[in-house]
Amino acid sequence: MRAGRYITQLEGYRAFIPAPLPPDPPISMDAEMVSLLSEADHALGRLDGVASILPNPDLFVATYVRHEAVLSSQIEGTQSSLEDVLEFEAGGKGSDLPRDVEEVVNYVRAMNHGLSRLKEFPLSLRLIREIHAELLRGVRGGEKDPGNFRRTQNWIGPQGATLQTAVFVPPPPHEMTAALDNMEKFLHETELLPALVHCGLVHAQFETIHPFIDGNGRVGRLLIVFQLCQRGILQRPLLYPSYYLKARRTEYYDRLMAVRNDGDWEGWLKFFLKGVLEASESAANTARAILTLRESHRAKVSTIRRGAGLAPRLLDLLFEHPVMTARLAEKLLGCAYVTAGNLLEQFEKTEIVRETTGFKRNRRYRYEPLLRLFDAVGGQ
Repeated sequence: MRAGRYITQLEGYRAFIPAPLPPDPPISMDAEMVSLLSEADHALGRLDGVASILPNPDLFVATYVRHEAVLSSQIEGTQSSLEDVLEFEAGGKGSDLPRDVEEVVNYVRAMNHGLSRLKEFPLSLRLIREIHAELLRGVRGGEKDPGNFRRTQNWIGPQGATLQTAVFVPPPPHEMTAALDNMEKFLHETELLPALVHCGLVHAQFETIHPFIDGNGRVGRLLIVFQLCQRGILQRPLLYPSYYLKARRTEYYDRLMAVRNDGDWEGWLKFFLKGVLEASESAANTARAILTLRESHRAKVSTIRRGAGLAPRLLDLLFEHPVMTARLAEKLLGCAYVTAGNLLEQFEKTEIVRETTGFKRNRRYRYEPLLRLFDAVGGQ
């Protein structure tokens, strides 16, 4: 088989042993594939261009990263929304937040850890293990050997499935090691294929190898963004591919199975390229809307008199922390607590933020216009 073969193990179940990358015969670059590749490349270029004109880009990127974290985690069954994550980060605790919110926060940390480490050395199996450790630290699945490739057989299937009844059984550990070594070599062979084709092949191969006991889907989707950033296609992680994959979850899994069962790499790659195209256009539209929103609200902020010197800084901070408290504003602005509280009250009077608790103390403010922009692209 082109993508690999099923081998019956001594215990009686059939495990899939993936063929090395790149595929043989090579990927067929028919007219549809070439057109999709061109459109996706151009869409990513436009997205990166928009990112280059964002003021204080790192502030603006933070909510994109959280949004991707929410969407990718929801594919795996978490219930937390973007707002839940923001509430948690602003100090929210207790029964009003979903129990799985920390899993999404870990995804954000894993994304940031990986991007930071990519500045030091290339994407590798070592870095993939580090990312996995960050993802599962202290949360559900944390007992499943975070940061280490599995030493036992795993499988994919509905709850209660066994090795004999599983939908898919990845390679056993001794075969998995060889497949990972090949995948790592292919990761570094960046001249063989167009970047997005290369990226799509790696994602599918990683999901087929399924090298961890838990967290494979999320790590695999993180790899998409890491590859694009490492190769300089994106300067910052503004893409949220999980928006497209979550909306088409069944087809996503079916396309991966068609690679394994039928060697249909082309069908998977066309699906993947459509996802990159759609996600890029969506993210670029969001970035443009953020720029418009900021300009509109900078005009409003200019009317504030008390704390006028801090007001523009607080506005920019709201793009990174759309759920804000006086305590958090005090810390980020380096001002007195009373000054931060007064400034937020003025932001509320000018209808930039909305206070959500109704309390006299420990008040919490939402930057609703920004949150609505992300609500519009799913996941909430």
